[in-house]
Amino acid sequence: MKLIIDDKIPYIRGIFEHVAEVAYLPGAKITPEVVHDADAIITRTRTICNEDLLKGSSVKFIATATIGYDHIDTDYCRRAGIQWTNAPGCNSKSVEQYVASALMVLTEKDLVNLKQSTIGIVGVGNVGSKVARIAELLGMKVLMNDPPRARAEGPEKFVNLQTILEEADIISLHVPLNMKGEDATFHMADEIFFSSLKKKPVLINSCRGEVVKTEAVKQAVQEHKIKAFVCDCWENEPNIDLELLAMTTIATPHIAGYSRDGKAKGTQMSVQAVSEFFNLKLDNWIPENIECPAEPLVVIDGKDLTDEQIIAQAVLHTYDIRQDDQLLRANSSDFEKQRGDYPVRREFPAYTVRLKNTGERVEEVLKEIGFVVFSV
Repeated sequence: MKLIIDDKIPYIRGIFEHVAEVAYLPGAKITPEVVHDADAIITRTRTICNEDLLKGSSVKFIATATIGYDHIDTDYCRRAGIQWTNAPGCNSKSVEQYVASALMVLTEKDLVNLKQSTIGIVGVGNVGSKVARIAELLGMKVLMNDPPRARAEGPEKFVNLQTILEEADIISLHVPLNMKGEDATFHMADEIFFSSLKKKPVLINSCRGEVVKTEAVKQAVQEHKIKAFVCDCWENEPNIDLELLAMTTIATPHIAGYSRDGKAKGTQMSVQAVSEFFNLKLDNWIPENIECPAEPLVVIDGKDLTDEQIIAQAVLHTYDIRQDDQLLRANSSDFEKQRGDYPVRREFPAYTVRLKNTGERVEEVLKEIGFVVFSV
């Protein structure tokens, strides 16, 4: 048995060696020649798994350690008898942390007032539902748009996209990239989208670059149709539009879901899926020795601070989005390197917050967000 594994997938080395021949390669070097005699591929989004790669190969199974799977030609895989799996929800808490950090920075810049803002969440799956939850904890009014869920569950708790375009102060995109069909999302945010806005909202894209049409969002910024653009996902990655980069308020290199916790979960789900498919007896494998945060204790004296400022201190201690923004602006040509060499980022439950001079309400909110909290 032979496995081809993307060499940027963490915690996976040494897992399969006792049952298979394993080759670890950069995503861009996983070629038809490499996979020709392979039984399975464990990959990320940078390897396009289509007929060009797979035709004539012995590949029977593909696991991607990511939520998204638009890099897998599922129609071809079905025709070729190749089964595949993704890792739904693996990094949803990481994206929640990313959006929370962005909201704290936008607040500091006086671009939003969270308790007076309405956030429109487009796509309310594993990720969007967690963003909705933390937005409610931060005191925001939440509007949710998810046509597939509305059809399946009933429309009562959902709104149409037009309502979000008219009423939202912040719009956060969390949809998969669907190129066609009833729920197509390719270039969802196009000229019509931006011309339909009634307010001047903040737009956050942390799902897929192609969901937002580059020329349309640039025009929207230039014409002040949106107040700010937070961009983690870009068209034509890694060759991003530098003019758009200069126009963004916060820009990052597609790392919203790159917490160690999220990566570990994606690896776990992929290993278990391959094990189950090939009966390798690794169905219960979980990653070990996930790196601890450098400063796991957050000490906050709440004297003269608002609850929102206390929450901001805690959130930004775990992840300050401005650091990724500064690095990308200084070295935009290193987009892929910044992703591949991304530093350790742990999610909220890896941190303990010690509070002083604060009320019970902020303590409860921090616990709900995911922190371990105690007061002195």
